[in-house]
Amino acid sequence: MAVTETPRQATDSISYDDLYARWERGNWRATEIDFALDREHWRERFSDFERRAAIWNYSLFFWGEDAVADNLSPYIDAAPREEQKYLLATQQVDEARHAVFFARFMREVAEVGGDSIGDALDAIQPDLTWGFRQLFNRLDELADELRRDRSKPKLAAAVALYHMLIEAAIAQPGQHFIAGYLEQRDVMPGFREGIEKVASDESRHIGFGVKLLADLQADDPDCTAAVAEELRESARRSIGLFVPPGWDRRYTECFGYTLEEIYTDGFRSFESKLRAAGMPLEEMPGPAVVPLHLTPEERAESVIALLRAGYLGEKTGPPASDPDSQGRLFDALARSVAPDHGLDRPTTFQWDFRDAAPWFVRVENGSAWAEQGRVEDPDVRLRCRFEDWADIFAGRLDARRAMATGRLRPAGRLKTIWRMPRVFG
Repeated sequence: MAVTETPRQATDSISYDDLYARWERGNWRATEIDFALDREHWRERFSDFERRAAIWNYSLFFWGEDAVADNLSPYIDAAPREEQKYLLATQQVDEARHAVFFARFMREVAEVGGDSIGDALDAIQPDLTWGFRQLFNRLDELADELRRDRSKPKLAAAVALYHMLIEAAIAQPGQHFIAGYLEQRDVMPGFREGIEKVASDESRHIGFGVKLLADLQADDPDCTAAVAEELRESARRSIGLFVPPGWDRRYTECFGYTLEEIYTDGFRSFESKLRAAGMPLEEMPGPAVVPLHLTPEERAESVIALLRAGYLGEKTGPPASDPDSQGRLFDALARSVAPDHGLDRPTTFQWDFRDAAPWFVRVENGSAWAEQGRVEDPDVRLRCRFEDWADIFAGRLDARRAMATGRLRPAGRLKTIWRMPRVFG
């Protein structure tokens, strides 16, 4: 009979000593990458639009590398073991090297920015997406929280944000996207060499993050709840990170990749790394971090549709109000119901909109579903504008603030109203 290796056994087979030795063997020099041929290819083998699209993408990486290098110090201070502190210190060195690499490319090849790294960072600020700014603002906030609270649950939450979400779900698929089209086109050998070395470093960082998260959870079971809470908050902020300017799909498709493919790779990497750390998404407490019954491909399609409809991400105008879009919104709401919702009986939540058709969600035992229409005697009735509810769903409007200002008027069972944040997350 075959023996299946558990996540705990898998992470136990990884040693901090080996990870450190891999760092020493993998050291490279960002200042010695040769960009001579890259400059020629940049001018001659990329169209004007492709150069614009590439700078947009590379700007996100450049700013991100600089930001994570700046925020690693509190992680080092909070790590309980010396070996963990040393590896986090090596990661800080890596992130600084990555930032130097991207700064050199921007200055020497793309001719973006001035002589200093600060000049280049200032020059790329307009390319940072709303989702990117939201996520990295959260990284800044969490680093400050970790300076004040060095507990293992707080460190686990920070590792989940940094290593699982930023590195595994966002950076790694993005690096594969860039390396893939550079190799297919056989262009910019210097930049391709650097991206491959960056990807190798990030792979080691993620492996360390998986082991550190598993070790923290083994030491303190409260880490799982802290990770789940952080990921629910940060995933909502980050989901629109890779939305191209004006929703122009050419920004990725000109290089042979669709947004759906990139998002799918992110979901798949995110889920597999958490599972390896002993924190599978289906066992996380509270509302689901992602729709668990959907495949990574289906999640990507759903998220992009919700972003396009204005139900997630940056608000650029009124949300879509057609029946199909509304159905997608309420289906997502029903899927978000937490398995441990704590409702003591079958419960119906009714939305009566002043500017749209009514909808309700029925929660019964282990299932939940949404339908358009009105029921006679719901347990909770919510009155508001549809646009306000879309903003609450997206996290752009706080539900408590909406109630305080009369924009959201709940009625019905007080105990059930009070439990709604736990039910829907």
